[in-house]
Amino acid sequence: MPDELADVADSADSVEWRELIVPVEAHGMRLDRVLADELPEFSRSYLQQLIGAGLVKRSVKPVGGIMPTEPGAALKTSLKVKAGERWQVELRPTQQSQAFRPEDMALDVVFRDEHLMVIHKPAGLVVHPAPGNWSGTLLNGLLAADAQAAMLPRAGIVHRLDKDTSGLMVVARSRTAMDRLVEMIARRDVNRQYAALAHRGWRGPARREVEAPIGRDPANRLRMAVVDLAHHAGKTASTTLDVLETVEQHCWVRCTLHTGRTHQIRVHMASLGHPLVGDALYGGMPAGGLSRQGLHAWRLAFEHPMTGEALCFYAELPQDMAQAGRFLGLSYNGVI
Repeated sequence: MPDELADVADSADSVEWRELIVPVEAHGMRLDRVLADELPEFSRSYLQQLIGAGLVKRSVKPVGGIMPTEPGAALKTSLKVKAGERWQVELRPTQQSQAFRPEDMALDVVFRDEHLMVIHKPAGLVVHPAPGNWSGTLLNGLLAADAQAAMLPRAGIVHRLDKDTSGLMVVARSRTAMDRLVEMIARRDVNRQYAALAHRGWRGPARREVEAPIGRDPANRLRMAVVDLAHHAGKTASTTLDVLETVEQHCWVRCTLHTGRTHQIRVHMASLGHPLVGDALYGGMPAGGLSRQGLHAWRLAFEHPMTGEALCFYAELPQDMAQAGRFLGLSYNGVI
C-alpha cells in the first residue's frame, strides 16, 4: 500500500464506499481518468493511490441478487474500462488528508503577542507537513498551542527553516499580520542572519556578496543548484557572507539572506567550495561530532507589522554546533 495510505485507521467511520457505472462516452478510457471524471471532488493522484492499493474493484455478474466484486488486487491506473461496467471505490483517508491536526509538543516561544510569535526551532523538527513527514511537524504543534492558528493558512507560518536547521522563525497569529509579514519578507524588510559552520579555510575577501540564481539541479532533482537562467528554470538569489573565524580546514560564516530560495545558504556556500559541515546533500561531511547540517538562524529583526515597533531577537548557538566548532579549532561560540 502506498505510504500516504499506510498507517491510517481502518475503522468503519473512516471509510466511505462509492459505486459508479462507466458511461458510454467513457468506453475505452483509462480507469484513473474515469474515476477523476466521476468523482471530481477528489484529486487524480489520490484516486491513483486508491487504485494502487487495491481499493478500486470491478463488480462482476450478480449472483442471487448480490453484486460481488473482484478480489482487491492492485490494478494498473491505465487499465481501459468498458461502458456499463460497475466499479466500487473504497475511499480511505490519506496521511496527507489528516496532516493538519493538532499535536501537543513543547515549543520554545521567544516572543508572543496577539499578532505574532517568534519561535526557536530545534534541529530535526520539520516545519510543514510533506511526503514522509505528515505528522509531528511545527505546524501540528502550532495548531495545538494556539487556537488562532487553525484560522490561518499554514497555521500562520510565513517562512521556513529546513528540518536540520535550527533557530528563529516568526509565525503570524492574525490574518492581517500574516499578510503584512509576507509582504515584508518579499520586500526584504525582515533581516534574517545565520551562523554557518563550513568546510575549508576561508580564502579571499572577508565579505562576499553572492548573486547567483537557484533552481532545481538538472542532474539531481532532489537537490537545488546555482543555475543559468538562460537555460534552466530558477529564481534570483542573494546572500551576504561574512567570515567570522577561519582555520585551515573549517570556518564560521555569518550569512544574511536577502531572498528566501529553497536551500539558499546551503547552495551558495557549496558553490563557493564551502559546503556546510554535515550537509551530505551538498557535499558536506560530518565533522567535530556534528552530523546534521551546521546552520543556525541566530538573528531575526523586523518592524512589528501592526505597531511598527522595532523588534530584534537572538538565539545562541545550539550545543551541538558550538561543541563541533571548538573541536575543529574554532573559538567562536556565540552571536554577533
